[in-house]
Amino acid sequence: MRQPLYSLHPRDLSPHVLAMVGLPARGKTSIARKITRYLSWLGHPTRVFNVGNYRRNLLGAHHPANFFDPQNREARRTLDEMAMAALDDLLAWLGGGGEVAIFDATNSTRARRQIVSERCRDKGYPVVFIESICGDEAIVETNVRETKLRSPDYEGVDASEAVRDFRARIAHYARAYETVTDLESSYIKIIDVGRQLMLNRIHGYVPARLVPLLMNMHVAPRPIWLTRHGESIFNQQGLLGGDADLSPHGEAYARNLAAFIRGRARELGEASGMPGEPAWIPDDVVVWTSSLRRTMQTSRPLTQRSISWRALDEIDAGVCEGMTYDEIRLKMPHVFEARSADKFRYRYPRGESYEDVIQRLDPLIIELERQRSPMLVIAHQAVLRALYAYLMDKPPHTCPSLPIPLHTVIELIPTAYGCEERRFQLGPEVQSVGEAAIAHP
Repeated sequence: MRQPLYSLHPRDLSPHVLAMVGLPARGKTSIARKITRYLSWLGHPTRVFNVGNYRRNLLGAHHPANFFDPQNREARRTLDEMAMAALDDLLAWLGGGGEVAIFDATNSTRARRQIVSERCRDKGYPVVFIESICGDEAIVETNVRETKLRSPDYEGVDASEAVRDFRARIAHYARAYETVTDLESSYIKIIDVGRQLMLNRIHGYVPARLVPLLMNMHVAPRPIWLTRHGESIFNQQGLLGGDADLSPHGEAYARNLAAFIRGRARELGEASGMPGEPAWIPDDVVVWTSSLRRTMQTSRPLTQRSISWRALDEIDAGVCEGMTYDEIRLKMPHVFEARSADKFRYRYPRGESYEDVIQRLDPLIIELERQRSPMLVIAHQAVLRALYAYLMDKPPHTCPSLPIPLHTVIELIPTAYGCEERRFQLGPEVQSVGEAAIAHP
């Protein structure tokens, strides 16, 4: 029986401010959103305050490049006011119980960063600057075309004109840009999307926890497929947990899954690669399973080289392992009622809660972010709910109600600001006896 994972992060975390720094099109907002998604998934209330959104909401979206010229004093005064309005809201939010606030702006001069530092310090909130530096013009060009041209700032504007204008905006910021120095504050510098990280005076839980995430972030597109194992003997009987073999339905699903992944990997690889040279082939797919038989059996028609992780094992039902939900309701009504009241935090006696599952998956998230090849994760309902919540930026407490049916492949393709999702049902729909009850407790 696994020991339950009690809290691995401090419940009394003091508020922190993370302030982004960097020229436009350096991925600051993407980094801010990824940090927010990660910390929120771990249970820390985190929020982004994007100064560009304040400008668009209060002044409208369309401003030509000369609006951002540092010599345009009137516009500069207006932009400074927008930044301070965002900072006011950020400080108020932290004062109301928030834990981590991200100030998403260029913050491109020492004078601006000094104001941010002083105002946060007056409230007792430590500040870490996260500076994104990118000298790779190919990456910058990709950021401009794939993200900035979709911005409300350029809605209805011809693409070539939008690129020209945004390049002029970058040039205005570049003339006044001052990189963060060791004398200013704590900082993390991300160079060329994780090629190099530089750290200065990094102390405390939040900044230290973010370093592995920031080291492993990248922008290489690849699909991530999530699926439960094929139907098992225990699924047929509605029993919790265990290490049962696949049923005949489950074995058929394993074969269907192998054929689907081979075809889909080839299709997506050809769509994203050069003519005649796909980005990936089926042999490139990295397959992860849990350490339980039913997931490894599901992977075998596709590969003999799957990687097994104990962290992907199903939620430990403790003393309720091998029971049906009806048996728990009749024999342990106190357990049934307590879990019904809070499925996310309730820990099975001598077992785990969904909250525990998230904590044990934390190191695996870093490895997931590091991967550049297509990935197939074959695991279990509770575990996949937790992974899906992370990838799709769902509040952790919603995990127990996220639909992850048997014999279905969930395809997620990470983008700059989230994931594109598609679902594929392979073969006849199968619902186990216990699965119908899972939605109700």
